[in-house]
Amino acid sequence: MRQDRILWLVYFLAALAVSLQKIHAGMNAQGYTAYENYIIFKNAFPHLIAGLNPYAFYMAEQWDLYKYSPAFALAMAPFAALPDWLGLQLWNLLNALPLLWAALRLPLPPAKRRFLAWFILPELVISMQNSQSNGLTAALILLAWVALEEQKPVRSAGWAAGGGFLKIFGILAVAPALVYPQRRVFLPALVLWSLLLFGIPLLVLTPGQAWQIYIWWLELLQNDHSASVGLSVRGWLQSWFGWEAPKPGVAAFSLLALALSTWSVYRQTNRQSGLPPLQNRVLLWAALLVWVVIFNHKAESPTFVIAMSGVGLWYLNREKPPFWMKFLLWTAFAFASLSPTDLFPRLWREQIVQPYVLKAVPCILIWLIATIQLLRPLVQKQQLTSDE
Repeated sequence: MRQDRILWLVYFLAALAVSLQKIHAGMNAQGYTAYENYIIFKNAFPHLIAGLNPYAFYMAEQWDLYKYSPAFALAMAPFAALPDWLGLQLWNLLNALPLLWAALRLPLPPAKRRFLAWFILPELVISMQNSQSNGLTAALILLAWVALEEQKPVRSAGWAAGGGFLKIFGILAVAPALVYPQRRVFLPALVLWSLLLFGIPLLVLTPGQAWQIYIWWLELLQNDHSASVGLSVRGWLQSWFGWEAPKPGVAAFSLLALALSTWSVYRQTNRQSGLPPLQNRVLLWAALLVWVVIFNHKAESPTFVIAMSGVGLWYLNREKPPFWMKFLLWTAFAFASLSPTDLFPRLWREQIVQPYVLKAVPCILIWLIATIQLLRPLVQKQQLTSDE
């Protein structure tokens, strides 16, 4: 359709425009580029095949640490061979176009799919301006969902495993997958895909080298876990209430909420179709997409393309959203997608938005509402049982 073609053109041009702007920005005073995340990603491949520690500091080459899986480092091989002016454009296109492809295949009416694609575009641009991988991560989670709706559990497991090896929390697509009857195929396929991705560095490394690199990765993750609170629930609790909430406690609460939400949806499975109602499935995936950001201790502004995908789905899941949902949707859009831009005065950003984690607060509230909506049928069933 014409509306879809316009979206494809806009996403394509947005990726190219951001890339060219960053390429022409040149080097800063420290000698680093305006697209250092891409540099870090592509440098991981030559470090990997040289048997070096990809997770060490290479301050002469890049400004920060590489933190992704060895499989992802291997996947960056084509980009490592390309000049930056071309590689960066292809990298941003890889983050933009799969996300649009996934959004336009969701189990929603076409008009709602297009609304979601437009709604998340500003956040995608923010992610691409930082040459991040969040657009691709969001796409892989959505594609895992689409494949399950299309009764293709092996493909869904592949997308989920790919998301997990891109960013670890991507593997949590397994939670909503459990409400589908294809889970009996999905789970073994997920194990096989994960083993394949775990072992793929053996194409260029000896077993001893691969094992050492996984040890280095684990050490980095252990050290990285205590580094910050980010734009997350813990960051909100600390900035608003001065409470440094314990990491294990927050993690346990978040996982319990996710598990109970999944169980509540599963309990509503129709015996004939083997599926819970579509509205409940959409709500569960929406809550997951927000969950993986707000409970991530390293959540930063470019990560919110994932969360805003969930926010949009939460809103679109209602046939006629009431005023309060519209208010929350556009409040989230303003603070998440617009607050990092020049539409918000710099003074507001530095003294209000950033210190009080306002980019995350509407998303946290929407996740809480979505979780209550998911758990309500479970609570009601328990009340009915106790009354009987």
